[in-house]
Amino acid sequence: MPDPVSHFRFGRWSHLWREAEQEALNLTLGTTADNKALFDRIESVRNHYDEMILIGGPPCQAFSLVGRARQKNVAGFTTKGDPRHFLYRQYLAILAEFKPAVFIMENVKGILTSKVGNQEMFSAIQEDLSNPSRALAGHPGGTRGAANYVLLPIHVPNSTARTQSLVDHNPSGFVIRCEDHGIPQARHRVIIMGIRTDCMKPSVARVPGLDVQIERARIEQALAGLPPLRSGLSRDADSGEAWHKVMDEERHRVASIIRSRFSAVADVLDATVPASGLPRSSTRYVPGKTNSLASSLRGSNPGVVLNHETRTHMKSDLGRYMFCAAFAEITGRSPTSGDFPRRLAPDHESWETGAFSDRFRVQKAGGPASTITSHLSKDGHAFIHSDVSQCRSLTVREAARLQTFPDDYLFLGNRTQQFVQVGNAVPPALAKQIAKVVHGVLQGR
Repeated sequence: MPDPVSHFRFGRWSHLWREAEQEALNLTLGTTADNKALFDRIESVRNHYDEMILIGGPPCQAFSLVGRARQKNVAGFTTKGDPRHFLYRQYLAILAEFKPAVFIMENVKGILTSKVGNQEMFSAIQEDLSNPSRALAGHPGGTRGAANYVLLPIHVPNSTARTQSLVDHNPSGFVIRCEDHGIPQARHRVIIMGIRTDCMKPSVARVPGLDVQIERARIEQALAGLPPLRSGLSRDADSGEAWHKVMDEERHRVASIIRSRFSAVADVLDATVPASGLPRSSTRYVPGKTNSLASSLRGSNPGVVLNHETRTHMKSDLGRYMFCAAFAEITGRSPTSGDFPRRLAPDHESWETGAFSDRFRVQKAGGPASTITSHLSKDGHAFIHSDVSQCRSLTVREAARLQTFPDDYLFLGNRTQQFVQVGNAVPPALAKQIAKVVHGVLQGR
């Protein structure tokens, strides 16, 4: 196939490609030339609209708990931090320069507890966001007048007034739990809404929060209608017959290892028939399998499933995946490292330290998925499909469904790049709800 630029730049979809190129500038903030390009672009279009809204967030790796765990032994990290700790100042520069009416800033929960030396990062970030021009005094864009912001939670329960006091002394009020708002995923993120002080009218306190769902969306609802697939072999020639042979070998090996300790799990493996007749990719929906959530994600898609292809796995990981899926079927939970017999344990330095005890995790039916992250681009160990017979990790389309991307959203690039795009995104269904709140704030003026 031709590369995406060659395929889309000319012909039927060229107008959409040009629009995409204008929307995604691929600039590196912090460099003089790219900052100027961004500021020039904003300046060129801002007068066509009544107000500007800034949406975004600094890179999360420096604030995430996993990222901090990996960096703690890096020289200077404890006292000086990671340079990415301070990239939020690029966000401040845009606020100071253009003074949008409202901004939305998103990050991981770890930002609430992140420190550099004895400095609590989140309290400093809050102070800087409240007065970006003061925070950037002496920096480009920081001396062109001042605009102050009131920081508010994007969500408040019904009959609760949205006021700054809700988060002044309890910043956990900024945390949004996606599973409470119709997203089939337990994704917890800090989302700050900043409102320019002259836009703070009494009506802001009464703007409704996000949608609240009494019954949480479940994995199987989100994935309904997507075709089942088998995984592949990563170190041998792959075919349905070869995969079935390896699966049977691993199935019997794992069952014999665990039988004395987990006899019911071994029984599941004994009864499993590897689904070697399934393809590794498919563009066809399963007829009749749908529900309101799956239908809303499918939308008007004419019938072609995009980005739905499985990974290949090592023979030993096929055995671990089967064990995990069968274990979850019997116990209702994924096994931790302590549940793994030594003969099934991977050769990882951190395996027995407890640091990543849930490295292998089944996305089991009956509730929301765990957080879809960009780590999916490296391996799928934490995103194992619950069907033992398919023995695989999630596809890009399945991850996208759990993130609530519509089925007609095409991810380009190689599979690694596609997983990064999916994992780094705010769920579109949540973004729509956030936009509704912001619209209410501005309409209430």
